[in-house]
Amino acid sequence: MAAFIFFDECIFNSLNGAIDYDTHTFKAALSNTAPTVATFDELADITEIANANGYTTGGVTLTSVTLAETGGGTGIWQWSCADFSWTASGGSIGTFQYVVIYSDTSTTDKLIGYYDYGGAVNITTGNTFTVDIGASGIFQAQEP
Repeated sequence: MAAFIFFDECIFNSLNGAIDYDTHTFKAALSNTAPTVATFDELADITEIANANGYTTGGVTLTSVTLAETGGGTGIWQWSCADFSWTASGGSIGTFQYVVIYSDTSTTDKLIGYYDYGGAVNITTGNTFTVDIGASGIFQAQEP
């Protein structure tokens, strides 16, 4: 599984209410251009791959999104969702390396973080690329 990397502005946007992990709609978009963690703040900063062959600009909507404590009194909170995927149809989905997670509810689509797959990924016709969220969710945070 690729590591999840936070954008620097994510904490600020979370604390000021621009990102609400309980109520917002979240999406995942694909990019082949390395995001700049220190300055990127919204989806418009991301260079998405072309809208074609099973990829729609803006990406896929995350489902079964949850924010829950991992166990009573642990102080460890986990943000998670169901696995999500793209299937190539009518041709390959453009090469990508980054899966970017963002809040689609905010008017400026605030960025949370991204998975870096470490190299080019290409989904050929008829094949599916699935992001396996795993038991630890997208991320966990511990209360101070």
